Amino acid sequence: MNPVPALTPHKLLVVAAVVELATGVALLLTPGLVCNLLLGMTATDANNLIARCFGIALIALAIACWPRADNPAALRSMLYYNGAIALYLAYIGVWVGGGLLLWPAVVLHAVMTALFLRR
Repeated sequence: MNPVPALTPHKLLVVAAVVELATGVALLLTPGLVCNLLLGMTATDANNLIARCFGIALIALAIACWPRADNPAALRSMLYYNGAIALYLAYIGVWVGGGLLLWPAVVLHAVMTALFLRR
């Protein structure tokens, strides 16, 4: 008996889409808070505008990758996005610094990348 259900590609895509959708909505509604927690940046008009644009992009990614029965393009897109954003956030952490949630975000995206590679 396996107490932990298998993480199918469909379930993994649901998790990834929900996480990106939630992050996108948070960036739209509270860009200054998210920027502070993630990047350690103080809210300015400029970074709030850019954060909201990124929020819109994440919402679009989540909608485009919303799981269907068989969607290899969505799986590939989430794989590449998670890998790229993990590397970029790690770069920011090493060379620029970051906020309280930067390294947990790096780990989350790295784990998601590994899980998408396993599928």
